[in-house]
Amino acid sequence: MVELALRARPPGAAYTDPPISATRWGVYAFFDFEDEPIYVGQTNESLRVRIRRHLTNQRTDAVGMRVLDPYEIMSIEMWPLSEFGSATSGASLEGRRHHLNRLERTVYERAIQVSKFGVILNEKIPPDVDLLADDELPTPYRFAVVPDEVLEERRHPDNRIARRAETLGRLANVIRERGSVSMGLRRVVVVQAVRLAWLGAVRLAEAEGRPPPDFDETIDLRALVAGALEPDSDADDID
Repeated sequence: MVELALRARPPGAAYTDPPISATRWGVYAFFDFEDEPIYVGQTNESLRVRIRRHLTNQRTDAVGMRVLDPYEIMSIEMWPLSEFGSATSGASLEGRRHHLNRLERTVYERAIQVSKFGVILNEKIPPDVDLLADDELPTPYRFAVVPDEVLEERRHPDNRIARRAETLGRLANVIRERGSVSMGLRRVVVVQAVRLAWLGAVRLAEAEGRPPPDFDETIDLRALVAGALEPDSDADDID
């Protein structure tokens, strides 16, 4: 399923046209089994290369630091900046990077707006730049990446609780070993802990035969992490 998504072409494209993910410049987002956005990233080396590193558990900052569990990713969405792949695009390198930052920030803000948690698992918050208008956004493409034969197993709440607890433990261990880490990484610990607690609470309610609790009435995650819009002062370049 991952490779099918990465080989997909836009509707109506010729067989000889490159796949969407071959686009060098673009933004991508990952979604979990509740269709919750969990991570937004950008790339200028190709969407295919960056997404494959995440989904195949090859080392990237996010996976290597135990921020993101690839088994929690149900679907991906890509916003390719195809026009930047042409030598005749007319945009300078600096101009392309600025536009890429604007696209990432736009996708990021929209992700946290639709998330019931109001926060996602980005260690580094994208630069605070002007957002793109709707008519400036490239066409997005969404694909499921979990095969049907393993879908039920992966999305079973007991399996997800166990994996999320393991991910949180490994992340906490990284922080303990390193000592000095980014504020963003410490924020992700809080986000993962609340996501774990929430998944467990919903599972408990299901087991007891009662309705799940209302997240907005029980937890203010954005208050716990002091928001999710201001880039951290110790953040490096965005992954």
